[in-house]
Formats: sequence, C-alpha cells, structure tokens
Amino acid sequence: MLKVSDLVIGNSKYNIVNQISFQVGERETLGIVGESGCGKSMTALSVIGLLPKGIKAVSGSIEFQGRELTKISSREMRKLLGKRIGMIFQEPMTALNPLLTIGHQLMEPLRKHRKLSKNEAREEAIKLLKEVGIREAEAKMKAFPHQLSGGMRQRVLIAMALSCSPDLLIADEPTTALDVTIQAQIIRLIRELQSRRQMSLLLISHDLGVVSEIVERIIVLYAGEIVELGTKEEILKDPQHPYTKCLVKAVEQLEAMEERLTVVKGNVPKPGEVIQGCKFYDRCQTPCERGKKESPLLFVQESGRCIRCWKKEIVKQSKVQL
Repeated sequence: MLKVSDLVIGNSKYNIVNQISFQVGERETLGIVGESGCGKSMTALSVIGLLPKGIKAVSGSIEFQGRELTKISSREMRKLLGKRIGMIFQEPMTALNPLLTIGHQLMEPLRKHRKLSKNEAREEAIKLLKEVGIREAEAKMKAFPHQLSGGMRQRVLIAMALSCSPDLLIADEPTTALDVTIQAQIIRLIRELQSRRQMSLLLISHDLGVVSEIVERIIVLYAGEIVELGTKEEILKDPQHPYTKCLVKAVEQLEAMEERLTVVKGNVPKPGEVIQGCKFYDRCQTPCERGKKESPLLFVQESGRCIRCWKKEIVKQSKVQL
C-alpha cells in the first residue's frame, strides 16, 4: 500500500528526517512513536505533500499503490487526498475552519470527490456523523467547531477522513488534545472503523501505550532516525534499543501507577545540531565507547527486526540494513 524508501526531509541548512524506510501493507496497522521533535509528523505530512513552507523531501521515495508521490503535481495529489488517502490531524480546533459549519466541511469532499448532489452529500454526511458516534447528527450539521467539545471535533475529523472510503488512513497524534477517557474512546473508534472498512492505518503518536492498542508493527523514531522497528510483541516484551527500553518502562510504570516515574535526562537533539556519534549517547543509560565517536548503523535481524545500536549482541546477531 505505502512504501517509503531512504526518505530525507529538511531544508537548505539541515535535515529533520534522515533516510528512513518502511512499508505499510494492505489492511496493516503500523505505528510510529517518539518524543516531540523526532520527525514523526514531518514523516506523515510528507506522504500527503503538506510539509511546512521551506521544508521538503530532499531525497528518497514515497510510493503509494505503486505510484511515486514525490514527483506528482499538486493537482494530482489533491485528487488522491481524501479519495485514496485520509488524514486525521492532531489539533481538531485548528484543523477545522472556524467560519464554516460542520455540515459544510463534511459535505465538501463528498461533493468534490464522489460527485454527490447537495442533498445526497447531506444525507451521507449525517450517516458519517452517526457512524463515528455523534448523537443528534442532523443538529450537529448546523454547528460551528467552537460549539463542539474536543472529543466531538475529533470525531468530525475522523468522519471527514473516512468520507470517501480511503485505502490508507493516516492518524497524526489523534488523541493529543483530549483527556484520558476521551482518548480511549477515540482509539477504540479508530480501531473499529479500520477493521470494519478494511483500511491500512499509519498511526503517529508520542504515546507507546496508545499505539500498542491498535498496531501490529511499531517504528521507534529518535532525532529523525529509525532506532528500532519490530512487531508490537517484540517492542513491548523485548525492547533492544536503550531509547525503546525507556519508552516501554514509562508505559509499565504508568500502568502500575507508580508515584515516582523514571526520568530520561537531556533532550532530543535539535534539527541541524552537529553530533559526531550516536544521537542518543548523552541520554543513554548503558552507553558504549564506540557510540561516543561513531554513529551506529541500522542492523536487521533474521526476523526482520531493525535496531540502530552498537551493542555487541545486536551487531553479532544482525546484518547491516541497506
């Protein structure tokens, strides 16, 4: 469904994402996790051609159903968006136009991509609102975004993303601005809709706990690089990279409701910051001497699991990912 190869995203001065590669199969669910500033959202936005001004895909390939997206025109991309690729954005208040009603915004893609009449689009929009769990859908069609709660606005965005039955759904931090109870409802809803509609799903989140509820495979991103890739079971039960271990430990401590949580010292390196060795070296609890001077390669094991680390046992059991 989606194949990203050696993707580099950046501007004229520095790179934000460095040579990342991954695939999303038909009806597969893939999660990308990492702290803020790791390049998760930039990766998602690059797929739909909505990178911020001054930022671009410097090199690499993005193939969707065999079609190269980095070389198509804006007009061709607009035909794909909504119709073949759906996107749920992380800020429902800013993603929705505050000056237009919910009904107007839901009906627009239906009329543009599916060529429905105004009455047909209205009926379909009401069905979509009901499908995502919004009560009194007819009345909500006349509401403006500020008149809805955060959870309801996010449900509207999900309805918009699904309006043209896309083959691939990209969800970029879909629960960031919501409280814990509503987060669980939204994640459950996305999981049910993805299964019912047989879509592929790419879920972006900083919360490993949220991602593990839905996905089959997980990519751990740090400072614009893939540091680990594996199945959900591999990542959660046997994390190999020191950064992944920190993320998993945080989830375990939260689930155990421990009063004092483990803190990982330091911050994610800023884009453009020159680092000679491993980007996680200064924060690593078990650093190796080689990582101080030499940036680790991405190693792949027989199972297909990828790990970016110089630890002896990883290098010994793996080969270089080309």
